[in-house]
Amino acid sequence: MKDILLIEGLGRRDKVIFDFVFNYYYSSLCAFAMQYLHDRDTTEDLIQDFFVAVWLEAPRMQISTSLKSYLFAGVKNRCLDFQKHHKVTEKYKAFILFTAENEDCSFEHYFAESELRQTIEKSMSKLSPRCREIFELSRLNGLSNLEISDKLGISKRTVELQISNSLKILRKELAEFLPIWLIAWLIG
Repeated sequence: MKDILLIEGLGRRDKVIFDFVFNYYYSSLCAFAMQYLHDRDTTEDLIQDFFVAVWLEAPRMQISTSLKSYLFAGVKNRCLDFQKHHKVTEKYKAFILFTAENEDCSFEHYFAESELRQTIEKSMSKLSPRCREIFELSRLNGLSNLEISDKLGISKRTVELQISNSLKILRKELAEFLPIWLIAWLIG
């Protein structure tokens, strides 16, 4: 079928067209994503989630290239987002394990931790409600920028700008309180 017919059919949420596109591209997209993820279950989940997003976003999709290019670029971006999120998660796990092994149970430690939490909460309260929501979805819930934009119905660029603004404010607010490496780890 010609791309224009497929794209128009997807835009109308034509189930027959969607099923055709899904069945035609599914295995190729899985093979492509495996080059990035190296795990079959994760790959299949990612591709299925991608097609759910395609179905949901179909009426708003603006494909200026071929459908194939659009699908492969979308999967590549999702794979890169997944890898980035996985690296952050692993870094966080390693830090928690390191901290647990070297835990100082003194009164000063608990006082410093309490003060740190208060400072972070105070800094977070300086963010606008929408900015804070986006930052928490990103940093606390681990959602990718694309997932946040889908969830909130805003552009990915808006999500990126809001996170950038949040980080600027938090870096400024926490600069005197924390060593630079810890700030970078916490919010970067």
